[in-house]
Amino acid sequence: MRKHLLITGANRGIGLTFVKAYLSAGWQVTACCRSPNDADKLLSLKSVYQKLTIVKLDLDELDNISLDSLNLPEESFDLVIHNAGYYGPKGVSFGQVNLGEWRKVLEINTLGPLFITNLLYPKLNLTQGCTLAFISSKVGSMADNGSGGGYYYRSSKAALNAVVKSLSIDLATDGVKSVALHPGWVLTDMGGPNALIDTETSVQGMMQVIDKLSFEQSGSFIDYQGKTIPW
Repeated sequence: MRKHLLITGANRGIGLTFVKAYLSAGWQVTACCRSPNDADKLLSLKSVYQKLTIVKLDLDELDNISLDSLNLPEESFDLVIHNAGYYGPKGVSFGQVNLGEWRKVLEINTLGPLFITNLLYPKLNLTQGCTLAFISSKVGSMADNGSGGGYYYRSSKAALNAVVKSLSIDLATDGVKSVALHPGWVLTDMGGPNALIDTETSVQGMMQVIDKLSFEQSGSFIDYQGKTIPW
């Protein structure tokens, strides 16, 4: 049976590259984004791949999201990749906290992935096992923080890592594996022009990590090269 992926933030960057890679590998893919009608690259893929479904999902509007409202395909999910993210204003230093922006970063990067996981639980393939992959960032590592700052994004990813760890414990008896992934410094709109790797390098590495992930590694923080990152 064809395996099934659901991914958020699928219309560009890392998310779009994941979609292309899994479609090429023969997977059924449900690609979620905020504005499906404007997702030209996804729509182009849809004309080629019948097993691609595009779904509207805006993590900035969690109060309006239900499982029924998503209109998901009937098939259960073997893999969920929580990729959608928001950095917020850059260069924020101590004393410049904007609560509205901080809440938005936390809602999209931390609350959203856990909320959507809760919604999707009835759709997870618990019979054959399911993997939940969360795109985190090394800046969420306490041990790696040597420069300070970055309060919004750092805190959102550190909190996301805590969510992943708890899910790995709570869902272990269901046969569900969870992992926090650091994609590297990637050439995307968020990563900027000085980034070190392209999306293809990042995604191919993360796909290998996901494919080889053991239950002993569930709840870990791993980069795209398969190296464990300290919390």
